[in-house]
Amino acid sequence: MITDPIADMIIRIKNSLMANQTKITIPHSKMKEAVGKLLLENGYIEAIDVQAAVPQSNIVITPKYLGKTPAITGVRSISKPGRRVYGTVKEIPRALGGYGITIVSTSKGIVTDSQARKLNVGGEILCQIW
Repeated sequence: MITDPIADMIIRIKNSLMANQTKITIPHSKMKEAVGKLLLENGYIEAIDVQAAVPQSNIVITPKYLGKTPAITGVRSISKPGRRVYGTVKEIPRALGGYGITIVSTSKGIVTDSQARKLNVGGEILCQIW
């Protein structure tokens, strides 16, 4: 059983990029799918596909490489099951001084830090990716 599915997802992506894999398979959930779509919109992955299967659907992610360098160079999980981290719109940190993204779970859905500032909402700070 996985206690922190978002941290598991971003670590699987990071480890796959370090191993130069072309496909990453992750168990499906709506939250993981929303995080994957944010990574796709921000140019960190090539494609995301949901494959329906009978006990558990899977998410297949195609990572993005810039030459031989992966598009994702670092990840940091902020909120953990033992210590949830919440912040108002002013307390949401910028990842790498604005060069990366911070993913936030808000009442408006899962959004990046810049989208949360535009929507003027705070929430649970999930992770940072750069």
